Amino acid sequence: MIKLIAEPLTAEAFAPFGDVIDARTSASFPINAGRTQRHHDLASVETLGDNAHTLINIFVSQPITLPLELTFLERHPQGSQAFMPLHQERFIVVVAPPGDTINTADVRAFVTDGRQGVNYRAGTWHAIQSVLEREGEFLVVDRGGDGNNCDEYSLDITVTLGE
Repeated sequence: MIKLIAEPLTAEAFAPFGDVIDARTSASFPINAGRTQRHHDLASVETLGDNAHTLINIFVSQPITLPLELTFLERHPQGSQAFMPLHQERFIVVVAPPGDTINTADVRAFVTDGRQGVNYRAGTWHAIQSVLEREGEFLVVDRGGDGNNCDEYSLDITVTLGE
């Protein structure tokens, strides 16, 4: 059993797994006659394999209860997968580095502040969507195309929040 305490999500801590999407910490520039501030190129979208293309989706997730009990992590070997909350929903992120197996010592848990999103790099192991407090709507950018793009790895994980 892996027991994790979710730490605050930061770009530095999450860098081995992908990108933190956060307009508050990104460079930006004005567009649309100065009425819009563009936060540009916040994550690297990866679409690998045959007939690959980028998908833009909206996921609606039901809230989890704590402690969060997980029995597997999943990965998408042929593309990245980005999750951006649409209404400041906080969520738990559980990740492990890419590879054919998971070293339990490398599994990490983070908690977002509601204004942060994440972009999992292709092959990064991650938990299923785990929104806190209330139903959540997320803009999700991922890969469509031929071939299998979802693997699961069985693990028993319990996640709690830090103080």
